Amino acid sequence: MAPHVSFTLLALAGLAAAKTCTNFTIPVSISARQGLFKTIPVESNLDITTFSQAFTNIGQNYTKELLQDYQTLNGDYKISAKFCHPSSGSDGSIIQVLTHGIGFDKTYWDLSFNDYNYSYVEAAVKAGYSTLAIDRLGIGNSSHGDPFNTIQASAEVQALNTITTKLRKGEISEISHSFDKVIHVGHSFGSVQSYWLSALYPDNTDGLVLTGWSTNGSYVPITVASLNMHSARLNQPLRFGNASNEGLLKSLGAYASGDALVRGVQSLLKSVGVDLSSQTVWEDIATTEVVDLINGYNKTVEALDYPSGYMTWSDLTANQYAFLLQGFYDVALGLVAESTKQPVTVGEWLTIGSAPSSSSFSGPVLVFTGDHDVPFCGGDCYATGGTADSIPALSAAAFPKTNSFEAYIQPNTAHGLNVHYNATAGYQYIQGWLGSHGLAA
Repeated sequence: MAPHVSFTLLALAGLAAAKTCTNFTIPVSISARQGLFKTIPVESNLDITTFSQAFTNIGQNYTKELLQDYQTLNGDYKISAKFCHPSSGSDGSIIQVLTHGIGFDKTYWDLSFNDYNYSYVEAAVKAGYSTLAIDRLGIGNSSHGDPFNTIQASAEVQALNTITTKLRKGEISEISHSFDKVIHVGHSFGSVQSYWLSALYPDNTDGLVLTGWSTNGSYVPITVASLNMHSARLNQPLRFGNASNEGLLKSLGAYASGDALVRGVQSLLKSVGVDLSSQTVWEDIATTEVVDLINGYNKTVEALDYPSGYMTWSDLTANQYAFLLQGFYDVALGLVAESTKQPVTVGEWLTIGSAPSSSSFSGPVLVFTGDHDVPFCGGDCYATGGTADSIPALSAAAFPKTNSFEAYIQPNTAHGLNVHYNATAGYQYIQGWLGSHGLAA
């Protein structure tokens, strides 16, 4: 029988005693030079599909086609953050700043599933580090904005740089002191931004850990196509839109648990003469947008109210293609990822490839990517035709001044590194690598 209980996210229960954490928002003032794009229809799922078709067309540079001019974005925003440190002892002098990728928020780094066994923060804090995980500008509980001309990669990099400077100067009131060294750890788009920061401000980072990344962006189009992007507001109206939960809470009532929901759907089908097994019903609910339609009813207090132009992958099957390796992740955790996923903006897609071609950062760099990564390796990180040990290894060319570069390929892992069975082994490797490169806590 499939794990119906995952619908209720009961598996999220569990406490870890190794760390002390605080959630707060950080005010940031940013100035970012970025694109001024022509707006296009993005209201319906068909509109979003039309965008994806144009974006992935091999004969069309859609970013260039929509780009009208450049502008300087100036504004004050709030970045949602979670600060963690060892429960005993001081906060230390070294902090890891954690930046999530597309489809996630800051919880990606501290998954409470299975008693925090998948938590990167847990591993880092046990190694003696403090961590600051952020919701990128425009995402989660950070300030939202115009999905075309505000929430772009450049603005997010400037927000990340501002937060880094505040950490060095001790200007975050919820944290009692400054930090001598700041390590930037990213995943996917968060790695793009951490790399980008090192290119613009090489003296504002002391070490880079770029997970789920390489400099090869040629597989982004197939990733976008596989995600079958839909309007976020339509995909999960109870989380991403502005729909009220109250009526649905009352109507679902007894069907709050996964098993009860499956039985309820079975009963409804039987009333019209259709008899399906519980396994079939569960598969249909869990792996299609049916589960997205009801996601949030038992958790969401306030809808996030993303405007049109924020989009998300369609369902768990799309998530698996781009992020997960079948047989090497817990499907229950996959459903947690589906019910807590976050969207991406039009502006982010249009600017994801705009990072500088190289960085003058002279410190240590670790690129840590799953062997079956699709977005940055096309599904096989060793498929180089003999030109290099791996596709991520070719990224060394982007760091001509680094004192140490390593590309590590995590086995039996796809793009969503933190949700695979061997995630904790990867975390230990990263902490050990940091310690061996002058960045021990």
